[in-house]
Amino acid sequence: MGQISYYTEEGLKKLKDELHDMEVVQRPAISRQIAEARDKGDLSENAEYDAAKEAQGLLEMRIAKLKNVIANARIIDDSEIDNSKALILSKVKIQNLKNNAEMEYTLVAENEANLKEKKISVESPIGKGLLGKKVGEIADVQTPNGIIQFKVIEISR
Repeated sequence: MGQISYYTEEGLKKLKDELHDMEVVQRPAISRQIAEARDKGDLSENAEYDAAKEAQGLLEMRIAKLKNVIANARIIDDSEIDNSKALILSKVKIQNLKNNAEMEYTLVAENEANLKEKKISVESPIGKGLLGKKVGEIADVQTPNGIIQFKVIEISR
């Protein structure tokens, strides 16, 4: 039994598209490389054959892993999200109490994290610190430079 992960519909679609590409595009391409390398003769000294077989093994491992992730994926229904607390998919505006800087992040699943889009993982130090916090509460976040306190200013979706 794999670990259950939560995704947005868009995030799960990306995973399924990636799996489809691996199975329909990459897998046949590697099979062709193996066949071409095999046609070149002596397999005992055929580096191309070895490399293609290794690539095939790695691809099959990635396919199996991704199938497992997808099988254990659950779509988050954001109509059920409670905005009184910071939860996955919450947009949280916080204030760094050290320098009063304000920032806003959306809490997402580990593999949907993207700092450019201000999406931080619930597994990250800030994400873990904010989970379950209410407006007005203070999250103590462990950073390499010690504990930084963030005050939750607003929670939305």
